[in-house]
Amino acid sequence: MQRNARANVARKAPRSSEEAVKARTGRAWPEWFSILDKAGARKMKHSEIGRFLYEKHKVSMWWIQAIANKYEQKHGLRETYETCSGDFSSSVSRTLNRGVADIYAAWKNPKARRSWLKGDLLEGSSGQPNKTLRGSWDGNTSRLEVRFTAKGPRKTQVVVDHMKMDTSKQAIAMKTFWSENLERLRTKVER
Repeated sequence: MQRNARANVARKAPRSSEEAVKARTGRAWPEWFSILDKAGARKMKHSEIGRFLYEKHKVSMWWIQAIANKYEQKHGLRETYETCSGDFSSSVSRTLNRGVADIYAAWKNPKARRSWLKGDLLEGSSGQPNKTLRGSWDGNTSRLEVRFTAKGPRKTQVVVDHMKMDTSKQAIAMKTFWSENLERLRTKVER
């Protein structure tokens, strides 16, 4: 398959589907798992798996992470949503039909945020106007980074990364929580 044709297939397929991994890397999941088994990856650290994929197979950074994570989860070396440092993180994104300044304001202003964010426990600490908002969640060690990307004059992608959680169960629960709240934000800003 030609490179451009491969890229077109990958754009249409979900990012880590069987079709996408084959289109973007030239190999399907079972092939990658076999290669990693033969390389002794069950005994490797995450960074060693990544180095192997990069040096021996010239895999891109995004796909290195996807392949290594999926391999480690398949073999019980990593829990769902577990990071390399042993904590847990989950991410949710939505594209909303509203300009980036309006979406950013709905997050930045605590009163506006409480109108759609059920159980608002965000303590903002830093960020860049209309680009990012960072802070702690629930006053504990978990952290939040929200990224805003203009996709046109009246279209904005919002990505919520909730990081440094203690368990996989918590990461799964927060993924659901953010999905529900981003839909509430959609209802609020798109009316």
